[in-house]
Amino acid sequence: MSHEVALERYAELIVRKGCNIQPGQSLYLGADAESRDFTIKVVEAAYQAGARFVHVDLGDDRIQRSRILHSQQEEFLDHIPRSLPIRFDEAVEEQGAMLRLVGSSDPAALSGLDGERTNRCRIAGHKAATRFYDDGIGRSAVQWCVASAATIGWAQSIFDDLEGVEARDELWKQLLTIVRADREDCLGAWDRHNQQLKSRGKALNSLQIDRLQFSGPGTDLTVGLSAAARFEGGGSLSQRGHEFIPNLPTEEVFTTPDYRKTEGHVRVTRPFLVNGTLVEGLTLEFNGGVLSDFTAESGAETFRSYIDSDEGARRLGEVALVGIDSPVYQSGHVFREILLDENAACHIAVGNAYKTCLEGGVEMTSEQLEAIGWNSSTAHTDMMISNEEVNVTAVTLSGDEVPLLVNGAWVSE
Repeated sequence: MSHEVALERYAELIVRKGCNIQPGQSLYLGADAESRDFTIKVVEAAYQAGARFVHVDLGDDRIQRSRILHSQQEEFLDHIPRSLPIRFDEAVEEQGAMLRLVGSSDPAALSGLDGERTNRCRIAGHKAATRFYDDGIGRSAVQWCVASAATIGWAQSIFDDLEGVEARDELWKQLLTIVRADREDCLGAWDRHNQQLKSRGKALNSLQIDRLQFSGPGTDLTVGLSAAARFEGGGSLSQRGHEFIPNLPTEEVFTTPDYRKTEGHVRVTRPFLVNGTLVEGLTLEFNGGVLSDFTAESGAETFRSYIDSDEGARRLGEVALVGIDSPVYQSGHVFREILLDENAACHIAVGNAYKTCLEGGVEMTSEQLEAIGWNSSTAHTDMMISNEEVNVTAVTLSGDEVPLLVNGAWVSE
C-alpha cells in the first residue's frame, strides 16, 4: 500500500469511525498550520460523507507563546473573544462533530514560560468552553475525536537520528501503523478492535471492583472506585444515537475513581508534556486522596504550577488500563504526545473526571457527584504508570483479588 493511499484511508477512518460524520452534520476541525495538506484530505473525506460544512481552524503554538510572553497587562491573558464560546455553543446546539488533529510544528514553543501566565490563559479558555465540556463531551451532545498528524518539528523531537522530511515521513509511517491505516481492511480492523475494548470493559464491570492496586519498581498505589464506577473503552454513543471513537488510537479501558480513596506512591514510566514543558523522572505520593508530594528530574516547577492551578488539580479524575499488546507500546517509541503515549501504558490523570464513567453520572447533581468522590477541575493531564514490570490487581467488593495485568500484559480477555 502506498503512503498516499494510507493517508487517505486514515482520513476516512477519522471521519467515518472517529467522528462518524452524518449527512447534514457540521464538522469543527482544529489543526497545526503545518498539517494543512492532511487537513484537506480530512475535509474532503468529510464532505464525501455528507458534511454540511467544515469549519477549519489552523493554528501555531508560537502564536500562543507570543501572547503569554509579551502581553503587556496580566488581565489581557483572561480575555476571550466572543467568537470562541459562540463557536463551541454552536457545535453543541446543532449537535455537530468536533475534531482536533494534534501534532505541533514546534513542540518546544510553550516551554520555559511563566507557569502562572500559562495557566491563566489555559483556565480562561477552559471556562469559555464550559458548555462544550459539560454538554458537548460530558453529555455526548457532539461526536468528538482527537487524532494526530505528523509534523517535522514533532518528528525531530522524537527521532535523534533523522531530520526534516525524512523524520516526518518516519513518524507518519509509525502513526499509520498504530492506527491500522496501513491495512486494507482498516475499517473492519477497527470494528474488531472496538469490540475487544468493549468486551474488556464489560468483563471488568462484572467483577464489581472496589479498588485497583498497581505494584512494581517504585510503585505501590491503590486507586479506589465508587459503586457507580463503570469501565468504558472504544466507541461512545452520541445523543443522536451514533457511535464515535473519541481517540485515534485508543487502547485503553478507563473509569472515574473515587478520588478520596487514592493512596500510596507511583513512578511515572514515560515523560509527558505539561503546558509545553517535558516532565521526566516523576514520582508521586498520594495521601487521603490528594497528591501530597512529588519529585521530578525535569519540569518540576511547571508541574507544580499546574497542580496548584486549582483545588481539583491535585486529585485523581481518571484511571485507565492498557496492556503491552498496544501497538503504541510495541512501536518502542515515546512520542511526547499524550494521545499516543497514554495508549502505551496504564495511566492516571489528575484533574477533571468523566461523568459518563459513572452509572447515572450525567444526571447527578453536584452534591451527588461530590458524595461519590467525583473530581472537578479546569486541569486534566494523563501520566503513564506501567510497563513490562508493573502488575495490576483488582480487589472486588467481596474481597477477592483478581490479577488483571501481570508484567504489563492482560491476564485474560
